[in-house]
Amino acid sequence: MLQAGRHILKSLLPILLFVLLWQTIAFMVTAVRGVPFPTPWQTGVKFVYLAGGERLSDHTLFRHIIDSLTRWLLGFSIAAICGIGYGLMAGWSRLFETATGKILQILQLIPGLAWIPVAILIFGIGETATIFMIAMTAFTPIAINVLSGVKRLDATFVRAALMMGADKKAIFLQVLLPGSLPAIISGLRIGLGNGWRVLVAAEMIVGTGTGLGYSIIQARWTLDYTSAFACLGVICAIGLVVEQLIFMPLERRTVERWTLNRDT
Repeated sequence: MLQAGRHILKSLLPILLFVLLWQTIAFMVTAVRGVPFPTPWQTGVKFVYLAGGERLSDHTLFRHIIDSLTRWLLGFSIAAICGIGYGLMAGWSRLFETATGKILQILQLIPGLAWIPVAILIFGIGETATIFMIAMTAFTPIAINVLSGVKRLDATFVRAALMMGADKKAIFLQVLLPGSLPAIISGLRIGLGNGWRVLVAAEMIVGTGTGLGYSIIQARWTLDYTSAFACLGVICAIGLVVEQLIFMPLERRTVERWTLNRDT
């Protein structure tokens, strides 16, 4: 019982420290600058009202969340398919890697928000431009990690498969793809996080009419900073849920399945 209590306290400690730091900053800003800074309690109360149906930028909070998640998943899915496909192909074919490797390096240097003028010129204002920015931002880390994972694969496995009579298709599906799974998952985690961040920024600038990023920028113009903080809390909560409930268990099972450890 005591051990369980310590485990719970250990899990809650980062949250408690964050709330304490937040409350301290709110008190200092209000006292020094005379500007009302939303406290954790005020933000929590506002979130309850928003979750209860209070309108935010002419829509409910759940409408903003669903629209943001939809754009995020669409853009990320495109990036995942293209990134994994590119990484496996480039790792399999040295000629293809030589021909396209420099392009990938150039794309890696472009910040997510720098895609805004490109997206607007190609797709105009709206949903498609936002999805394009997410896909471009998430594609590069996925492709680089998958390519790196394939290139780090022990050549002994490939030679052993060839000695056992495996053809190219079998080597690709049973050696190359499983052996690069840890790198694929690592790339997906990075790409998902990058895509989530650029989604919020794109919704602020490109003008989607809904979404958490759009709600934050609109709350700024109306000086409703408590609503903006509530949206920030939702953004953080979604990211933590995806990280803790999807990618961490997936990574753990992959490591256990392929008998890998963090030092190899």
